[in-house]
Amino acid sequence: MAGRGAPVPPAPAAQAGEPVQSVARALAVLKAFSGGEAFLSLAELGRRTGMHKPTVLRLARTLAAEGFLVQREDGAWRLGPSAGAIGACYQAQFDVGVLIEPQLQALSAATGESASFHVYEGSIRSCLLRCEGPRGIRHHVRPGELLPLDRGSAGRVILAALGEPGEGYDRIRREGYGITRGERSPAAASVSAAVFGAQRSVLGSVSISGPIGRLTDALLMASAPAVVRAAAQISWALGGVSVAALRTTWHP
Repeated sequence: MAGRGAPVPPAPAAQAGEPVQSVARALAVLKAFSGGEAFLSLAELGRRTGMHKPTVLRLARTLAAEGFLVQREDGAWRLGPSAGAIGACYQAQFDVGVLIEPQLQALSAATGESASFHVYEGSIRSCLLRCEGPRGIRHHVRPGELLPLDRGSAGRVILAALGEPGEGYDRIRREGYGITRGERSPAAASVSAAVFGAQRSVLGSVSISGPIGRLTDALLMASAPAVVRAAAQISWALGGVSVAALRTTWHP
């Protein structure tokens, strides 16, 4: 036993690979913000993290001192600018287009038609990326062009994923894809499927399109499984991407 005045030996260092509990708890507080709300009360932070309120408060104040949290006058908390800076650094490490473009190229090669990826905000959608097929309508949709959500399959599948009521949207939700012919453009037909991101948030849609004279209902239905697979693969690739992060790549 160490005598009086003898130095107290330091606590053993954490083993390699063993989590540091204080860091893990602080990260749990940050991860409690799902993105669906601007502020969380201390009680809600405690409920989501499974920690007592005094512990959460101590961690929150430490995070606030470093800019990762901000406290409102009524005591509720929100993410701070340091959290945003970390997110921006993460996003800068990759180009979302790098994740999407190979899938569009594969879809175009499999179907022989032009493949597109659309994002949306409010009641409009925009073609973010497009891969022209060997038999497609050249430039019939230009990247960056703003289009209505309620005209064309690329918009309608987004509305269906967002919960738009109606028999047509119910059918899209049941089948997993939507088909339109001559709806937005009299010369074009398309089949589309919705793309999802973090926490099943709706990011946009993937579609193939071509001349209405060639793309019959039968051909569109035959291509639908390939479109649904491409949408699922893009959703998986963008699984950690939020709607807000994706929208920073386009400017409606």
